[in-house]
Amino acid sequence: MSNVFVTADLEQAEDALRTTYGRLRIDARGQRGGIRIEQVPLSPRVRFDRNTIKMTLDVAGDPLGLLAVGHLRAGLTRYGTDGSERSYRPGDVFLAVRPGQPHAGQSIDIDTELTVIDPALLSQVAATAPTRTPQPLRFTGCDPTSAAGARLWLKTSAYVRDTFLAMPDATDQPLVVASAGRLLAAAALAVFPNNALTDPTVEDRRDANPALLRRAVTFVDEHAHEGITVAELAAACHVSVRAIQLVFRRHLETTPMAYLRRVRLDHAHRELAAADPALTTVTAVAYRWGFSSPSRFAAYYRQAYGIHPSQTLQTGT
Repeated sequence: MSNVFVTADLEQAEDALRTTYGRLRIDARGQRGGIRIEQVPLSPRVRFDRNTIKMTLDVAGDPLGLLAVGHLRAGLTRYGTDGSERSYRPGDVFLAVRPGQPHAGQSIDIDTELTVIDPALLSQVAATAPTRTPQPLRFTGCDPTSAAGARLWLKTSAYVRDTFLAMPDATDQPLVVASAGRLLAAAALAVFPNNALTDPTVEDRRDANPALLRRAVTFVDEHAHEGITVAELAAACHVSVRAIQLVFRRHLETTPMAYLRRVRLDHAHRELAAADPALTTVTAVAYRWGFSSPSRFAAYYRQAYGIHPSQTLQTGT
């Protein structure tokens, strides 16, 4: 359910912005229009904001414990951090707020989308081995590493946002919500420069052996009904995330999450085969096993079993 706040009163607008984004110093200049703030929570760790500010607004804020990925739809905005200033125009993608970094900028008649992510989720997705000293996750720049990366972010965030706006019942499914949050966190890590390790170490390559694969597969099979992450799988196996990724690629030519998806697909198949079509639906089963898009679930299902999931529900085969 979205929360919408609209006002033309500058004092109320300042209070609303401070409530949303922490302690701010705000100065409005020139002709003043209204401010509209909309928030759509995906989970306690992720939300979608859309801010429309019809005035020239100077903002300086203290460091916040969040990451905010911005997409400017209209207007102009400038941000200054680390002694540098960057300007953005409609269509641009950027980090409006980085965890632990002060933020300052000026906006002129903007309409901007913000995807706000808890740093704990980002660290979880980027986690290294629990048995080694972890390197704190830090974003080292505010602009995408490439134009292709910017397009990836726009497609990923639009897919997640549109899915949950169109199908609000999906937010009641823990596996779906957890998967969507991890997808956004992974996209942010892939698109914006950061210090997360990307290559397996010598230890990771040594650990990626058949014994590790057996332990990892057993854990996935036993916990497929839970919102497990690659980091949790690595912790359960006492190795690094890179080792887990490498062992699945080396021995099964797949990824840990693709393997988990196939296991959940098998559970969904068995549930559909045993279900009463008068009492359940394909969409309900898809949601229960972490598939946020019924159409994608159907595509995966046809690829795996050669038939549409509704056929299994109706015939039990």
